[in-house]
Amino acid sequence: MSRVLTVGCAQLGPIQRRDTRVEVVQRLLALLHKAHARGCQLVVFPEMALTTFFPRWYMTDQAEIDSFFEDSMPNAATQILFDEAKRLGIGFYLGYSELATEGNRRMHYNSAILVDRRGKTVGKYRKIHLPGHAEHEPQRPFQHLEKRYYDVGDLGFPVWRAFDGVVGMCICNDRRWPETYRVMGLQGVELLMLGYNTPEFNAAIVEPAHHRMLHHFITMQAGAYQNGTWVVAAAKAGIEEGCMLIGGSCIIAPTGEIVAAANTLGDELLVHDVDLDATTPIKTSVFNFAKHRRPEHYKLIVERAGAVPPPE
Repeated sequence: MSRVLTVGCAQLGPIQRRDTRVEVVQRLLALLHKAHARGCQLVVFPEMALTTFFPRWYMTDQAEIDSFFEDSMPNAATQILFDEAKRLGIGFYLGYSELATEGNRRMHYNSAILVDRRGKTVGKYRKIHLPGHAEHEPQRPFQHLEKRYYDVGDLGFPVWRAFDGVVGMCICNDRRWPETYRVMGLQGVELLMLGYNTPEFNAAIVEPAHHRMLHHFITMQAGAYQNGTWVVAAAKAGIEEGCMLIGGSCIIAPTGEIVAAANTLGDELLVHDVDLDATTPIKTSVFNFAKHRRPEHYKLIVERAGAVPPPE
């Protein structure tokens, strides 16, 4: 019996600072209803799906910073999304900024949760690969202060048995790192969900604009193929507070092929029938890890962070 899961990739257009949580959730609900009409069992929403991408601004008022975070999930603004998804029998991935209290410390995470078709939260992921910088850099046209506003995720890269398969999550910059896919691949992941907010212009380096989309796709396609997994990637896109965010929402097969892709920078739903059994041929042949991996020769991967060239 095949395991076919109809998945919706729910791209969002820009969210401006003036937009309220209630207004944004109404957009999520509209996409959820479209997904239901097209038979989806799971919907993937973007990273920071409830607010604008606030790390583009340098802020010093902690209360102002915390206003972009959620101290519970669901909460008053999002409960309707959970209730409606449960009523419709659709699960979802949702990215948001999480304010957590751990002991006497207040922690700030870039998080995502996985909610099953009964409205129950079955998994949480906290972003590990935080890009950007921690201090104000006034020479930049806009800031990218994720390292200032977020703590590094502390949950690792777990996977869960859900939706009749083995599923995992990551967020935005995580998609660029092969370790993200491989750690989940070593747990048998069959479907990897991720949301992202990616500026079209990288203020840290000089590069052709087309490289942004090239690198966006190529890292996910490689990760899908090299680990025999589906990848569903949902963007927040368009001109947000004067900053262009790339689109490129897509669904990628375990072969590395893009099987669905967005063609707008607005609210858009992609749908594809994801056959989880299509992961098996790759997992049992060229990337049969148990048969072909040689971890005794990979020690540098976990022993060293920065590159160290050999002595001259």
